[in-house]
Amino acid sequence: MICKVRSSAQTELIDITAKIRDTVKSADIGQGICMLYVPHTTAAITINESADPSVKDDILMILNKIIPWKAGYRHLEGNSPAHIKSVLVGASELVAVENNRLVLGTWQGIFFCEFDGPRNRKVHVNFI
Repeated sequence: MICKVRSSAQTELIDITAKIRDTVKSADIGQGICMLYVPHTTAAITINESADPSVKDDILMILNKIIPWKAGYRHLEGNSPAHIKSVLVGASELVAVENNRLVLGTWQGIFFCEFDGPRNRKVHVNFI
């Protein structure tokens, strides 16, 4: 299954928890593992606190600070920082599924990490 995501900024964390929950519910797998995979080299996926929006702002602030957009990169396309951020955050996550529901902590959410937007993106959702 594919979950479509539209980013609106060069770098942003987009809470896709509700979309993934709906996908899990419609798949009716009962119990297993939900694998989330981002097939883009300048994007990523992560799980973190979703209750306080300042957490995602802080994450982006520090990523942008330690991996600045201008630093003498050699990649001709000009988006080396996005590739580096993607490597650090990662392209996949596994989430347990019980009773047809994602097993997430009270404050956890699933975030699509855009590092080279805005773009139309996708997240592959598979089940084991």
